[in-house]
Amino acid sequence: MTRNIIITACLSIVLVTSCIKDSSEPLASDYIIFGHFYGECKGEQCIEIYRLENDILFEDSSDRYPDSQNFYDGKWVDLSRDKFDAAKDLVNFFPADLLDEPGTIIGQPDAGDWGGLYIEYSLNETRRFWLLDQMKSNVPEKYHGFIDKVNEKIEKLQ
Repeated sequence: MTRNIIITACLSIVLVTSCIKDSSEPLASDYIIFGHFYGECKGEQCIEIYRLENDILFEDSSDRYPDSQNFYDGKWVDLSRDKFDAAKDLVNFFPADLLDEPGTIIGQPDAGDWGGLYIEYSLNETRRFWLLDQMKSNVPEKYHGFIDKVNEKIEKLQ
């Protein structure tokens, strides 16, 4: 009898604690737009912007240089399932601290022809965008891993 009570109590504890939400879970998003841009560059690969939404990855076909005052307005073309699979976990690396940034420009994106990143994040009523410097010495260290991950994803998609 005592043994059954102990087993029942242990199982109850396991069930209850397995339902507690882990605070390190990635942020959910309606979509995330990410890409790089280089002003002093020639060719199609100078501006690569992607939109990851639901189970689809899109690429912008207009390749416009991002504006620091407005959201990116792309012409989206859907990509293959393989490309989606290569990028689908990017939102897991999105640093929540970006949502607390007061401005849209972090560092000096593309100031010395080293390029910049465009990041746009949308979830429910929150929609924000940022231009991040590719020169990590100009950006807070807390964003370095995300910058690396975005560049890794772009490289896999090209």
